[in-house]
Amino acid sequence: MQPQYQMGYDRAITVFSPDGRLYQVEYAREAVKRGTTAVGIKAKDGVILIVDKRVSSKLLEPLSIEKIFKIDDHIGVASSGLVGDARALVDRARVECQINRVTYDEPIEVEALAKRLCDHMQTLTQYGGIRPYGTALLIAGISDGEGRLFETDPSGTLLEYKATGIGIGRPAAMKVFEEEYNPAISIKDAILLGLKALHSATEGKFDVETVEIGVIEKKKPVFRKMTKEEVAAFVEQFKQ
Repeated sequence: MQPQYQMGYDRAITVFSPDGRLYQVEYAREAVKRGTTAVGIKAKDGVILIVDKRVSSKLLEPLSIEKIFKIDDHIGVASSGLVGDARALVDRARVECQINRVTYDEPIEVEALAKRLCDHMQTLTQYGGIRPYGTALLIAGISDGEGRLFETDPSGTLLEYKATGIGIGRPAAMKVFEEEYNPAISIKDAILLGLKALHSATEGKFDVETVEIGVIEKKKPVFRKMTKEEVAAFVEQFKQ
């Protein structure tokens, strides 16, 4: 039960509580924390994203669960939280990329796209009659020959990481990264480290059907999702 002084402060996005909190934003963060785990890792030769798709029924078609999206040739994102909200942000991100190409005749910087998305997410914490996005994104890409990895949250906060995770398994994944991450890691080793983090986050409950991997390399800066056969090879290698 809520304390008496707190009652009513979580009814509208525009009302601060006496201790300076916006409860609707915090509730949106909780929606992210209940989402499936996604991890991102910067390697010396690129950036990788791995997600747990959490196939909850044997009747589900795993391919219909999409948690990694290609935004532009050089940018991809992984999401956790409300999938519908994530798709809305992905659509907006794709439009921002095309606007930049039409306006400046060049691909958008990864950081610039991340900031534009976070600016949009932040505006939804200021006005009545709307709610924050209940999703967080990991934005991975290559800009000026360097790998970049950003994490957003429903408040519009933007942080850049070498390795990070979002979703329900974030604490377990971050523990693995803090103990074992090395900036000189290769993409292949980064994928195995990401699978180890995901394995820890899901308590070992994953297989080739529930894992999705996205990768972008510095030498060939085109974001792509790995095929089922490629994912199976890495999962098999990890389990050995």
